[in-house]
Amino acid sequence: MRILVVEDERDLNRILTKTLTKAGYTVDGCYDGEEVQDHLRGAEYDAILMDVMMPKKDGFTLVAELRAQGVDTPVLFLTARDSVADRVQGLDLGADDYLVKPFDFDELLARIRAMTRKHVGNRSNLFTVGDLTVDTRKQTAERAGREIALLPKEFAILEHLIRNKGVVVSREQLEDRIWNYEYTGSSNNVDVYMSRLRKKIDEGFDTKLIHTVRGAGWVLREGTP
Repeated sequence: MRILVVEDERDLNRILTKTLTKAGYTVDGCYDGEEVQDHLRGAEYDAILMDVMMPKKDGFTLVAELRAQGVDTPVLFLTARDSVADRVQGLDLGADDYLVKPFDFDELLARIRAMTRKHVGNRSNLFTVGDLTVDTRKQTAERAGREIALLPKEFAILEHLIRNKGVVVSREQLEDRIWNYEYTGSSNNVDVYMSRLRKKIDEGFDTKLIHTVRGAGWVLREGTP
């Protein structure tokens, strides 16, 4: 999943980005409220981690504007403002969760998982299609009880496919969700990773789960597209 970190303290922004990347997320960072709109125009995010007190535009104002614009991306406030009134205000404005600094990173990761599960209508970290099971917390995949060893980018692509099972996902959507703004690699990188992923998921099974939809992309489902 792709996460936007909005935090004006550059050291904390860097630590958050590093921690989330290590946990398997694709992460972009920005440092003030106005930068957020630029990022949202250029990419789709599964979650936003946002400070409240920021230069140019504070987090409360920004979330209120995003919700008024119809942007429903889950937002988790990370802030030192710890009063009940502040928490109530943040949640009433449209935030999905509120975590007070300093915080434990394990709790932060758990809250991100819970927030994004709720957003996609799934109550657990487990997603299934046929005999394929993907655990987004452990970052593991099994088919017919056999564990499948996946590289981080392969797992990220599989996670996006299974979160959108039955829906055709384009190459552009995968590039947008899996690679951050700093990526400068080959334009056919998605095809290379997809070829490897299909081999690992479907080779040796009569029922194929990853299907190519000519001219559109790929879809994860049982049976033909």
